[in-house]
Amino acid sequence: MTARPSTRTGKLLLPCLAACTCILVFYWPFILIAALSGIAYLLSPPLEEWLYHDTLYGVTEGEPHPMAAQIAAAQRYLDDPLLPSAVRPAPALGDTTRLMYSDPSLGPSEHRAIFVDPITLQVAGDTTVYGTSGILPLRTAIDHFHRQWLMGDIGHLYSELAASWLWLAALGGVVLWAWRQRTLKTLSGAQATRRRHATLGLILALGLLFFSATGLTWSKWAGGNIAELRHVWGWGTPSVSTALIDSDNQAHDEHAEHRGHTSSVSALMAITPNDFDRALKAARAAGLSANRLQLSPSMSENQAWRVAEIDRRWPTQVDQVALHPRTMAVIDQTDFDTFPLAAKFTRWELTCTWESCLA
Repeated sequence: MTARPSTRTGKLLLPCLAACTCILVFYWPFILIAALSGIAYLLSPPLEEWLYHDTLYGVTEGEPHPMAAQIAAAQRYLDDPLLPSAVRPAPALGDTTRLMYSDPSLGPSEHRAIFVDPITLQVAGDTTVYGTSGILPLRTAIDHFHRQWLMGDIGHLYSELAASWLWLAALGGVVLWAWRQRTLKTLSGAQATRRRHATLGLILALGLLFFSATGLTWSKWAGGNIAELRHVWGWGTPSVSTALIDSDNQAHDEHAEHRGHTSSVSALMAITPNDFDRALKAARAAGLSANRLQLSPSMSENQAWRVAEIDRRWPTQVDQVALHPRTMAVIDQTDFDTFPLAAKFTRWELTCTWESCLA
């Protein structure tokens, strides 16, 4: 009588075992390549610093020149008066300043970056950078290989599909482990090794659940849906508004009636290299204290400057300010201390993922 429930339970668990086996066969290439590329990405920061040392670092003796002089040096190098679409000032003495230019020939989230030594005003490098972390070509290639195997949308689809089923396979393994536990309690010798193997599998299952969740968070399509959910639930990182609604009146711009509507090209032409120094000074005065900042000029008459902390190694360094393009007065500001608790937890979770920790 006592054996029947066990037999019945075993028959019910057979489909679970079969499903786990099928899923394993499907996604083991994903796990293998994701693990190998993840290890490569883990080892790439010091390799990247060594490979691009002359690009990332300059001299350490002397006084840094203003941002305007550094931008002028890049303009001479480019033989073009074009202003950068974003600037990342040198975070420390001996580092180079990164001037980022939009280029229609580059892919999404990619910029052409001119690296300028702030002391000597020599151009130290000219290369493509990718993403918020601004990784260089070596890590960009590894990152793309990790995300989509250099196969475009097909690779994205496969990796997301595998990550979507990974959590189910992990939970299925936990169910099988729980079912086997009662038969393993009295085992010894070689059979006890199977018990240790099962326990190790349970620990690995927890890691697989974590990797499945973070993988979907950083993925292309599922990640976009998760980002929307976080925004709806108030879990996203607050961002400043750069819209200049009635900002002319607030800033007491006495010449507003003469401007009218201008294109973004005209707005950029109205910006001068000195404005980058003014924006940096205003952001520091507003309380942005992180070493790593990004200055993004206004692209139209109705848009403010944005200055943001970008050091993703620290979850609290995500403060931002929006600055009026003429007066450099702060019109909006976000501060990590005032974030909702859910948004703070999101920042801490993102900082703990290996992608952001190594960025």
